[in-house]
Amino acid sequence: MLAQLSLIDWISIIGSAFVLGLSKSGIKGISIIIVALMVLVFGAKASTGILLPMLLVGDIFAVIYYNRHAQWKYLIRLLPFMMVGVVLGTWIGESLSEEVFRRSMAIVIFISVAVMFWWDQRKSKHVPQHIGFAGVMGLTAGFTTMVGNLAGSFANIFFLAMRLPKNAFIGTTAWLFLIINLFKVPFHVFSWGTITWETLKIDAVLVLPILIGLFVGIKILKKVNDTLFRRFILIMTGLGAILIYFT
Repeated sequence: MLAQLSLIDWISIIGSAFVLGLSKSGIKGISIIIVALMVLVFGAKASTGILLPMLLVGDIFAVIYYNRHAQWKYLIRLLPFMMVGVVLGTWIGESLSEEVFRRSMAIVIFISVAVMFWWDQRKSKHVPQHIGFAGVMGLTAGFTTMVGNLAGSFANIFFLAMRLPKNAFIGTTAWLFLIINLFKVPFHVFSWGTITWETLKIDAVLVLPILIGLFVGIKILKKVNDTLFRRFILIMTGLGAILIYFT
């Protein structure tokens, strides 16, 4: 597989690895760029297995750096629903029409982002506490993370709705994705066969650009306040929905 990659392919996947590092440093909403580039190089399903170990590298370093900021009460509320969503995604993923799925998901993201903008304009302190909100976001995030590593938008919307401060937001999502990505590994290895020794060789080459992206992202985030952080996530999530729709 390594020998079959062209120079353009390598530029794309190294760029993806760098952006992944930025994303795991806490610059949320940009992970859709990674997914799109990896799909272009490897195809939709194969790319999910190559991307997962890359995500885990970023998850581990994000947890080490932001561990003390995690808010476990919010994480535990979402995590069980995400796990169920992963199982559903594994089961349905074989026969799902990718075009229909991506466009439907983009519409859901658009609606969710519009709601979040409305909440921000109201400046209300009330957040949705009903278990149904966590259930819908968790199931959707779990399903989309298994099918296309696209859970970030839905997890972002859930934690933004909880109005977590910047560092608490990053620390909580760091733990969430480390746990859920570890949970996904057996399904990729034994059910879909998308993680192999060959794919792991590609992942090993990409560790360095991931670490560089993490370092750069941490430096950037130190200069960003909570309000700007929230707006950036919403804007990037909306742009991500456009990219999903037209990919």
